[in-house]
Amino acid sequence: MATPDEPISRFKKSMQDVYGPIDDLTAEKAKTWDPPSSPGAGGHRGRYLWTDAFGVVNLITLYKETSDPSCLELAKSLVRTVHDVLGRTRDGTARLPGATDSAPLKGGLRIGKLDEGGRDGDGQYHHYLTLWMFALNRLSVAAGDRGYNDLAVQLAAAIHPHFVHRSSSGRLSLVWKISMDMRLALVPSEGHLDGATGYVIYGLLQRTAAHFDSSSPRVLEAELKDYSEIMGREGGRGLTASTDSLDLGMGLWMCHLARGEPWADRLGAESMYMALKALGRDRGPPSRRLAFREFGLCLGARCYGAEGLVAQGVDELVRFWEEYEDELDGDLRPISLVMYAAAIMPGAFRKEYLPLTK
Repeated sequence: MATPDEPISRFKKSMQDVYGPIDDLTAEKAKTWDPPSSPGAGGHRGRYLWTDAFGVVNLITLYKETSDPSCLELAKSLVRTVHDVLGRTRDGTARLPGATDSAPLKGGLRIGKLDEGGRDGDGQYHHYLTLWMFALNRLSVAAGDRGYNDLAVQLAAAIHPHFVHRSSSGRLSLVWKISMDMRLALVPSEGHLDGATGYVIYGLLQRTAAHFDSSSPRVLEAELKDYSEIMGREGGRGLTASTDSLDLGMGLWMCHLARGEPWADRLGAESMYMALKALGRDRGPPSRRLAFREFGLCLGARCYGAEGLVAQGVDELVRFWEEYEDELDGDLRPISLVMYAAAIMPGAFRKEYLPLTK
């Protein structure tokens, strides 16, 4: 990753290290491109939902930066492959329960964990699914095709009743992980910012649906009401800046999407202060660190608007990992590479990069 020096060249190299020699494909060939399953994005049958969500958004960034239509076609092909692999059972013989050929995301999407069961086995994560919804939304806007946002809405509506529950006392709760068939809660605790992220992403999908068809009923209205209620518990005091690099960075990214809302501005300011502290501390040798989590911090800070010492700290952290590329080995290499690319060139992760315009 250390050379060549231009950010877009380093960006392309990282993407090709994960997805193969995509730079040589024409737009026509990109339409039938099959992403590699080995090494691919890691995960089961070469697909991992978080990594491929970054892959889709990064390809849209390349499309906007280069005006190369093959990048947009590659993003579409990657979406198709993810739905064909992670939208099906692990043996690939059937769609996930609830899904059909005409509604492929009504059964949700698997994480893509290598193991089927166990503590860290396959299933469905709320925060992975909302990130995939964002990727579909960005593809919809970039391509001018409402179909991808419609798929994101389909996914959002399908998973919601399986993650969000109301107790006998009337309190709404949000679980962190459910089974592949969406029937069981595997991790009943609540992700730190899952409720707020659901509120932000579902709102983005709703606005985009209205952009494509202003006469249609407002989608996801009931779901957004639930997320608003979850966020409002205890006066919103649960929305605090994280000390974890990845959570802190994705929180900053989420807040920049909701800039102007009081809760997002407050949390964003607190998180930037925490980012400054995190970037200034000694993190130890690379062997004791996880690069992808630190790239998440860099991405979020840049999207929110890093300046001064924060911007300097982000630059230094990226350069650190460029010097230790050899540490990005094993199962985490694909996720580290796509997040590195997004950290050096956030592109389509930024709200203003793909504005909704009439």
